[in-house]
Amino acid sequence: MTHKTIRGSACSSVHVRREARTWSGPVLAVALVSAVLAGCAGSQTADPMEEAVEPSRAAPPIASSPARPAAFDAEGNPYAPGTTDLLARTFYFEYDRSELTPDVLRSLKAHAQALSGNPDRTVTIEGHADERGSRDYNLALGEQRAQTVRLFLVSAGVPSRQIVTVSYGEERPDDVRHDEAGWSRNRRAFMGYRQTGSSLAYSPSTSTSR
Repeated sequence: MTHKTIRGSACSSVHVRREARTWSGPVLAVALVSAVLAGCAGSQTADPMEEAVEPSRAAPPIASSPARPAAFDAEGNPYAPGTTDLLARTFYFEYDRSELTPDVLRSLKAHAQALSGNPDRTVTIEGHADERGSRDYNLALGEQRAQTVRLFLVSAGVPSRQIVTVSYGEERPDDVRHDEAGWSRNRRAFMGYRQTGSSLAYSPSTSTSR
């Protein structure tokens, strides 16, 4: 009886040891995995790419615009837009005519641009004639020439308030010769500029105002 008990106890002991071995495998495996994970977590270093600080993206400097060329010289005469070349201000006509030539029209377009972009400027258009014909006729012809220039400028967008016309007929010749060479220089229209509020009046047409 005692012997059976001892065997029974031995079997129970063996059974317990087997159970211990049976459960110890998964437990050890779990413990080992936990230890490995803990070690990896403890020894893991931060990815340098993740730690890299993105450089600040400062706004690029605003490029300064180039200085705008002056529209007029010191005497108030207009430059061709965007240049330092003075515009022609004297325009010539055929005998007893007031039509504008293509070259004159191109120049007047630049004058219209200068006036439209500078509303503080006014222009006086002088009409002139040569000495042939009566005084009254030449005054009327000079007025017609000045008005032809004025009408073109207005059609090109210049406000009429910026334009004044005057006719001198034959009274202010640019050339005093009594021949075609002199007369051809006297059949003309001249544009004199003035700045609003300025005490300086425009320079009237003379032999040097071309």
